[in-house]
Amino acid sequence: MTTTQTNQIKVIPVAGRIGAEIQGVQLSKDLDTSVLNEIKQALDEYKVVFFRGQHHLDDASQEAFAKLFGEPYAHPTVPVKDNSNYIFELDSEQGAKANHWHTDVTFVPEVPKYSILRGVTIPSVGGDTVWANTNTAYEGLPEGLKKLADELWAIHTNEFDYAQLVAKAIDEKDEVRQKYRAVFESTVYKTKHPVVHVHAETGKKHLLLGGFVGKLEGYSTSESEKLFSILQSYVTRLENTVRWKWTEGDVAIWDNLATQHYAVADYDEHRIVRRVTVGKEIPVNKDNHQSTLITKQ
Repeated sequence: MTTTQTNQIKVIPVAGRIGAEIQGVQLSKDLDTSVLNEIKQALDEYKVVFFRGQHHLDDASQEAFAKLFGEPYAHPTVPVKDNSNYIFELDSEQGAKANHWHTDVTFVPEVPKYSILRGVTIPSVGGDTVWANTNTAYEGLPEGLKKLADELWAIHTNEFDYAQLVAKAIDEKDEVRQKYRAVFESTVYKTKHPVVHVHAETGKKHLLLGGFVGKLEGYSTSESEKLFSILQSYVTRLENTVRWKWTEGDVAIWDNLATQHYAVADYDEHRIVRRVTVGKEIPVNKDNHQSTLITKQ
């Protein structure tokens, strides 16, 4: 990975296998098409890209910019932030800390493609986010494990979704939001995904695992836990990760189907980040077999 520069844009790798900072861009809905294409190319190569100093963005302009990457994706169980159309807010004072390795919303068949996350209130120390490259994780498997993983299917569920903390933090007196909370708590999804999916844009193989995996199809709970632990350990190897130290006004954009991420909960100060998620894709394996919904109850 090497630094590249086109016109005023600089793409600077942050780590050896994933992540790049893009300089010389002010993000907006009016972004030049050529600049947008360069960002998308960088996403294909680096999986997650970072922009400093985007203080001009507010909720509305973040939403408008995000639409350049696809149709807004509504979280299936959690309400959007007040006075917004699509924003999912993670506020540490509401107990919302996504400190587990996951790919977003894998408990439904149509997995979101891209997430655009904005740093709003950032602690002076701590609160970094770490992303992992799930392609280099797959490529690092021994050949025997690759063959096994290629054939495996995993059952993903939201029974233990961190987003339930957002739902449970809703003011007990807020009747409208109480209804949303009731929807969240009463709707449990289970979806079967290939453990190895073929990325629609790049054609590369990626491990599709993370914290929403309940068990592996055809294996007992204990066997599933052991196999999952082995495969997941390749995702979270430090060589496959990048760690971003946030400042207010930073924006991170990542390819959700090429990564996992983890928000490090090592801070005491207030932290707010706001996410808009766009696009969706039903994962397929090497034989072009698609993910399927098992239950919604």
